[in-house]
Amino acid sequence: MTDTTLFTGNKRYSSWSMRGWLACRLAELDFQEVTIPLDTPETQARIKAVSPSGRVPCLHHDGRAIWDSLSIAEFCAELKPGLWPADPVARAQARTICCEMHSGFVDLRKAMYFNVARRFPGKGRTPSALQDIARIEEIWAGTRSRFAGAGPFLFGEDFTLADAFYAPIVCRFVTWEPELAAGSRAYLRTVWSHPLVAEWVEGGLAESWRSPKYEEPGA
Repeated sequence: MTDTTLFTGNKRYSSWSMRGWLACRLAELDFQEVTIPLDTPETQARIKAVSPSGRVPCLHHDGRAIWDSLSIAEFCAELKPGLWPADPVARAQARTICCEMHSGFVDLRKAMYFNVARRFPGKGRTPSALQDIARIEEIWAGTRSRFAGAGPFLFGEDFTLADAFYAPIVCRFVTWEPELAAGSRAYLRTVWSHPLVAEWVEGGLAESWRSPKYEEPGA
């Protein structure tokens, strides 16, 4: 039996959990997955019992807790080489854009929340969210121009941790359908069709728990 457990929120709603889950799957970890439904009276107490920060995802491995999605990604990269690009310059770029994703784009997150099961085309297009989208498109285009070559992902042929970190943005774009450049749309389709992303989305569609505040579109 595995001694590794990944605690996540709902696949339907939890973008941060998606990043941690993708990292663990890319590392081919043998882990038990425990989903803690979000926005229930018991949510905070249940998460706090397993995660020092009171947030998910949180990975328990060999008696240690790793409670941040970026730290989980780095831990997984130590277990399985190749999750970051091999070239040092490309690897620095990958880490940098993941850090920008990890700490930024707050307005986009608020205006276009994460729900893999719904479609709200044309909604959520606040000026600040559109600025975030423009920056994300700049990151995608610039990174692919420098490092992807003929490959379909950010750094070429392989789906790396950088793609995993931007996969929830892809899901948001599928839900909210903002206007995107042709290159962004092509990258979106590639990530959306990746087997692990499809598996996460399928899991979200199968969940029965609903949070009303994430089921109706904003202005």
